[in-house]
Amino acid sequence: MNNVRHLPNLITVMRMAFVPLLILVLKDHRYLDALWVFLVAGFSDGLDGFIAKRFGFVSPLGAILDPAADKILLVSAYVMLALLALLPFWLVLVVAFRDLLIVGGYLVYTSLYGPVQMRPSIASKFNTFVQILLVVVILTERAFVFHIAHLQRVLVFAVLVTTLASGGHYLWTWGVVKDIEASGGKRR
Repeated sequence: MNNVRHLPNLITVMRMAFVPLLILVLKDHRYLDALWVFLVAGFSDGLDGFIAKRFGFVSPLGAILDPAADKILLVSAYVMLALLALLPFWLVLVVAFRDLLIVGGYLVYTSLYGPVQMRPSIASKFNTFVQILLVVVILTERAFVFHIAHLQRVLVFAVLVTTLASGGHYLWTWGVVKDIEASGGKRR
């Protein structure tokens, strides 16, 4: 039973192994294959989370690996889609910078105030959903050779707005809220 406890982490590591495959099939313009790889990787994210929570297999390693695997998958997809001229490069910069801001903010925060438990905010979860939806729409349109007018443009805008809002929310939480809590509930 002890080895089964590691199943969520094994699934997460397997999701990381999908990233090079996604990059290769995108490089070869095999969009249907890329869509399947992306969807299977997404399914594995839900599966590892379900198993971890349902059976109490949550671990500190999993708390680090799972979001890292998600970010590696999404950023890799965004970079490849930008290299294929299917996404604007500036959007990749915004998405990647937000992720760097979160990681950097976490490191600075923990070095100044000690360990903190990270929980994704509702804004962050919605941002991730919109980012994933954009990838799925682009891959679906390319795989099945159809285009839904303006949908991609609307999703690019939605990713921009939710990415900025999510990044701003983290800054607010780490900066302003910490100052409020440190002063006993009063603003400094």
